[in-house]
Amino acid sequence: MSRQNGITVEDMLKLEVMEDCKIVAGFKGIRNTISKVNIMADPDIIDWVQEGEFLLTTAYSFKKDDAEEQKRLIKECSRKKLAGIGIKIYPYLDSLPEEVINLADHLDFPIIDIYYSIPLSNIMTEALKEIFNKQASLLERIEKVHEEYMNAMLEGNGIGELALIVSENIKNPVYLSLDFCNENVEIFDGVDEDIKEFFRKDIKKFYEPISTRSSLKRLEESKVLINGKYIKRMIMPIIVKDNIYGHIFTWAINTPLGGFDLSILESASTAIALGVLQELSVKEVEIRYRSEFFEDLISTDLKRKKKALERAHFFNLNYNDIYIIEVMSFKFILNKGEEFFVDYVQDYVNKVVSIIEDIISNLELHGIVASKMSGIQILLGFEKQGTEQDKLKEFNDLLERELSKKFENMEFKIGVGRAYKGLEDVNKSFSDALKTIRTGKVLTDKRVVTYDELGIFKILCQDFLTEELEDFYNGTLKSLADYDKKKSTELVKTLESYFEHNGNLKKMSDALYTHYNTILYRINRINEITGMNLDDPNDRLNLEIALKIKELLVK
Repeated sequence: MSRQNGITVEDMLKLEVMEDCKIVAGFKGIRNTISKVNIMADPDIIDWVQEGEFLLTTAYSFKKDDAEEQKRLIKECSRKKLAGIGIKIYPYLDSLPEEVINLADHLDFPIIDIYYSIPLSNIMTEALKEIFNKQASLLERIEKVHEEYMNAMLEGNGIGELALIVSENIKNPVYLSLDFCNENVEIFDGVDEDIKEFFRKDIKKFYEPISTRSSLKRLEESKVLINGKYIKRMIMPIIVKDNIYGHIFTWAINTPLGGFDLSILESASTAIALGVLQELSVKEVEIRYRSEFFEDLISTDLKRKKKALERAHFFNLNYNDIYIIEVMSFKFILNKGEEFFVDYVQDYVNKVVSIIEDIISNLELHGIVASKMSGIQILLGFEKQGTEQDKLKEFNDLLERELSKKFENMEFKIGVGRAYKGLEDVNKSFSDALKTIRTGKVLTDKRVVTYDELGIFKILCQDFLTEELEDFYNGTLKSLADYDKKKSTELVKTLESYFEHNGNLKKMSDALYTHYNTILYRINRINEITGMNLDDPNDRLNLEIALKIKELLVK
């Protein structure tokens, strides 16, 4: 909504100058806010009016028998979101046509019959004076509320106190959701339990994955149906560095929501955003410090490693615990044409790190979270050997669920290293995790992959074997791959299907939608081109390993 601070149509009717005036249509719009008053000298003024204005005119230009023209005026005023219109009907008309009255009632657009002897300029002067006084009072109140916000922030009272200030000033229920610290505050005092439950469902629906409303970087103003009555609702996003970190919800259960309330929400959103920005700055320093420690800990430089081991107690890491390192990589799928800036990535990294730290804390684990570019490293410590696998699975299940729920546009992969006793050997777990995440990307669609799940790839993914693997591939499968590329055939695909179906040609035929005799012909061609025989167990093993090596080499 645009900010409309002023007086209501009802307030205007209470002015002394309006004593002999009366509302004749659009009674339900009597609480529309008037922010300005304008006088209509000719019909072209409609092109220049603004939302919230109250228009004053006479029926001088109205043609007695032309109700359609009058209806067009009312429709256009309503479309422009004017607060209402005051018409000096007499002596130009006896009354407005009934169909014009009905239209205004339908649109909830107030029409006031101005008493014929009252100068329009007098009404304009008195109304503007009242609007000015009201706006000055509102500004004073807004400034006072802003002071309350700042004092609460400086005293470190937390977002609960800010939410309470919002609720006390707009006199309606308030819900504050802050993703940054996964903190939610609801102030539903004096509200029936069934309505409270409605609020909670309304909030949950707002954050549903199928809804895009939670990603909008502007105020959402709408109406919701509560107990058979439409209630106005405002949702203000909390934005930091062009990124949404939460929302403030309020519903007009007790009093109407207007321009003053919008100012209160905006001010609260700004105050909270400043607090989030401060926390982000601190968080970035902490992450950088932990990342430097982590780099030293896994370093091959003995001096750096020793320095890290001496500082380990600052991070509550015990030297002789069991340690596992996880490496996480991710990318974000943005809207078409949207650029991906480095600071934008860092905002996401900070959010992910916060989620991981919360899970570590909730599960009462020891560990640290570090980051480098768009990757994250997680060091987890376990006091007793034999308990780490169950706790690790619980940690990863919870982490995968939370990341999937919080970041729909993020694709991520987590590689989990083996467990090693003692901080001095964590670099081994880190090496395992790196191999796991590199190899896991080409082996499986699973988001979390452990080193033990790699099978034979635990051998094949060793860095020092790269040249040997290339030589092995060149001597076994490369000729078949080159033949496919040159002749546009599918012999490698057929060979993959052969191992997938244990050499059952009938199942291969069904899976490849290819005639049995064609499959048989392809098998013979594979034997001829590779110089191997699939009936020979050694050749069969070599070709199967070569297919796995191919996956690694083309990743």
